[in-house]
Amino acid sequence: MIKTVAGHPLRGKRWVLPLTYAPKIPGVIGGTIRQTIRPGRKYAVGDWVSFHGWSGVPYRSPWSFRTGYFLLCGVKDIFIHKHGIRHVTDGVAGPLRSWSNYDDLAARDGIQPPTGQALGALFRSMHWIPEEGLPMQIIRW
Repeated sequence: MIKTVAGHPLRGKRWVLPLTYAPKIPGVIGGTIRQTIRPGRKYAVGDWVSFHGWSGVPYRSPWSFRTGYFLLCGVKDIFIHKHGIRHVTDGVAGPLRSWSNYDDLAARDGIQPPTGQALGALFRSMHWIPEEGLPMQIIRW
């Protein structure tokens, strides 16, 4: 028997991802935030994601919640740089666009305040960003 979520068969990969950015958690649980930006190149449209939180120190405490699975409907490859983002189209990275161009992306991601500058500051605080950029993906469900 094939497992299903809301009538959709679970055919893609299934991922359980942590949420550590506190302002985002209520929106993801409540369904008003349906996007996250994650390092790497492992997610694909058709995959399923579930989210969890930590009751204390990340990776050293029990989970505080876990959502059901959400079907990924959009995946966009990008490179995060210290001064902005480069979008990848057909395997080729486009021009670097400054963080000031990403207020909408920040708002969709639950960043407080919802500005591209705040999004950039958050990434710089969470990741070491090499000169050539950090490969990441915008994933939407």
